[in-house]
Amino acid sequence: MSTPDSPHDLPTFADIEDAARHIAAACIVTPLLESAVINARVGGRVLVKAEGLQRTGSFKMRGAYNRMRLLSADELARGVVAYSSGNHGQAVAATARLLGTTATVVMPADAPRTKADKTRALGAEVVFYDRQRDDRVAIGRRLAEERGLTMVPPFENRFVMAGAGTVALETVRQAEAMGASIDVLIACCSGGGLAAGCGLVMRALVPHGEMFAAEPVGFDDTARSLAAGHRVSNAPGAISICDSVLAPTPGELTFEINREHLTGALSVTDDEVIEAMRTAFRDLGLVAEPGGSVALAAVLAGRLPLEGRTVAVTLSGSNIDLASALRWMGA
Repeated sequence: MSTPDSPHDLPTFADIEDAARHIAAACIVTPLLESAVINARVGGRVLVKAEGLQRTGSFKMRGAYNRMRLLSADELARGVVAYSSGNHGQAVAATARLLGTTATVVMPADAPRTKADKTRALGAEVVFYDRQRDDRVAIGRRLAEERGLTMVPPFENRFVMAGAGTVALETVRQAEAMGASIDVLIACCSGGGLAAGCGLVMRALVPHGEMFAAEPVGFDDTARSLAAGHRVSNAPGAISICDSVLAPTPGELTFEINREHLTGALSVTDDEVIEAMRTAFRDLGLVAEPGGSVALAAVLAGRLPLEGRTVAVTLSGSNIDLASALRWMGA
């Protein structure tokens, strides 16, 4: 039998169904929303999965809880460590509090202050690193070894990916209840865990449907990796406002799934992301962070022909500070 952290252990659709049963203790079923204004704008039906309303403000709570529910009594006594741009860190901190353990989160020094503050408020220790110079994975592993902590990675884990996949499981079922059959699902993409989990669900439940990842321009490593047939990294020095989806390269495990299940990957500019944030607020009443808006941005920017089709998108996070929200959304 494999352990929760066995290398090269990929999730299955059955793992996602199992995750859905277990995370119900800690996560909510987020709404799938629709706007007649957005539908008219794109000429199709757009269903928006509002994961910013999830506990801790992003879909990350699903994967963190699904992995950490498997911690042994000894592991709970020693605590966990995670590396994160902010959303996964908050989810790990919140789950640690629920399970009665401690959390240390390795976070980039340039992460939005609100994410670091919320992570600390949930009881975690935050260790900062330089995004351009330091290796966050190496820092996390060093802390795990020195302190005897269990690593909870943001995407490179079977149970984390399975938890993320529950986003699509809910979306497909909610769409059916609305009388809709999804033609396309687009997931925001950094290391690829959300896209991988969603892709497994689409293959199982909507085999005729298309599955796309969405990324910021300059951080389109998934798109270029799919084209190359192997993992490639982003060029150093690229910048984007989408702080939560700036992984340097696709995950090894996630790419094994995504190369089989993704139809492709779409790239969007920061200006297109800002327009998506404005649209989410104006037409859906939702606050969305930049990285959580890239899938909606791809739809609004016309990256795919959607006339007469139904597309579901993940609006995957809402962790944005007020000053940035006002600046980018033109208040």
